[in-house]
Amino acid sequence: MPRTSLPADALAAATARLEYFTPRWPEGRQPVHTCYVPADRVHPDVVTEWGAQALAALEGHVPSPEGLTELLDLEPALAADVHAGVRAKLAAEPVEDLRIDFEDGYGSRPDAEEDADAERTALLVRAWLDAGVAPGRFGVRIKSFDTPELVRRGVRTLDVFLTALGGPPPGFVITFPKVTSRRQVEVFGDVLDLFGVPLRFEVQVETTRSVVDASGLLALPGYLEAGRGRVSGLHFGTYDYTAGCGLGAAHQHLAHSACDFARHVMQLAAAGRGVELSDGSTNVLPVGDAVREGWRTHYRLVRRSLAHGFHQGWDLHPAQLVTRYAAVHAYHREGLATSAARLRAYAERVAGAVLDEPATAQALSETFVRALDCGALTPEEVNAVTGLGVPELRNLARRGR
Repeated sequence: MPRTSLPADALAAATARLEYFTPRWPEGRQPVHTCYVPADRVHPDVVTEWGAQALAALEGHVPSPEGLTELLDLEPALAADVHAGVRAKLAAEPVEDLRIDFEDGYGSRPDAEEDADAERTALLVRAWLDAGVAPGRFGVRIKSFDTPELVRRGVRTLDVFLTALGGPPPGFVITFPKVTSRRQVEVFGDVLDLFGVPLRFEVQVETTRSVVDASGLLALPGYLEAGRGRVSGLHFGTYDYTAGCGLGAAHQHLAHSACDFARHVMQLAAAGRGVELSDGSTNVLPVGDAVREGWRTHYRLVRRSLAHGFHQGWDLHPAQLVTRYAAVHAYHREGLATSAARLRAYAERVAGAVLDEPATAQALSETFVRALDCGALTPEEVNAVTGLGVPELRNLARRGR
């Protein structure tokens, strides 16, 4: 019994102003990347073409695990597993998320031309859906709301696209670029309400005003509130953001500390809100005589993103798929035995050198689920090292959800 007894009415009064936070979590599988393709370059076989070009690059430059060992400084055994996994992934599912781009990659065009591309690409997506070959996630990036003309054109493109598509199917998402104010997010949500169907969108964090507003406050929490539950993701935009910070061209890259600050704010704003995070792109492409340099740069940046908790990023060229999947697979396979032992010990309640909290067990489980979702590990491999089946892993990963 307590030595004192607190009056119930006094306790109620003391706690009356408490606000209780109920976390929300992203729904479904998060892709490891988003491939941005200008709308005029989207054709019926664009996804298989990206996969074929990526496979050709793999076979042309690193046809064996030994080549991957040298290129990415991987241990031979790990390189063998990663090489086989990347080849299988590129053959089966090269693109996890496709964004049809009507913004920077597409540019400004006559209304008739953009209308035609919006309708044509929507019909292509519909054909993919009917044939069962659409990427797991897909959508459009419209123009920003920087000027009245861009607002008009962006909304019109979305209207034409959705009309031709016949409404938003599962997996459809809209990318809203260059957001500079909470009011833009509010207005965009009002516009989406006019369609009369549930529509979610990603906010691209590529302006300084997306991170800190004009009054000096962090802007992103307000953006998520203004989205009224519609915001599904925050995507970082490397080059607009670094240019906005005044960085010179030589310092406009994902590893710059200015980008780290923006990404940390994104993490804080999105935590527990059911909002996914995606890192930006690198313009150092693996093409021509710079294939190996481009691959090393891309691999290093993807691994850095993963270490910072960003499990998704932008890919701008088919050959980047090689190092996207190499980085993701290596990340999930390295330290596999240690992570599995910790998770098994937690599940079996066996005391070891590390006494993990439930939150850590959840994080370990989420890592294995991500590895399964992207094909880095098979259910049989995971079961062999953890003793857990896929349903048990997913239940652990959803602790408290």
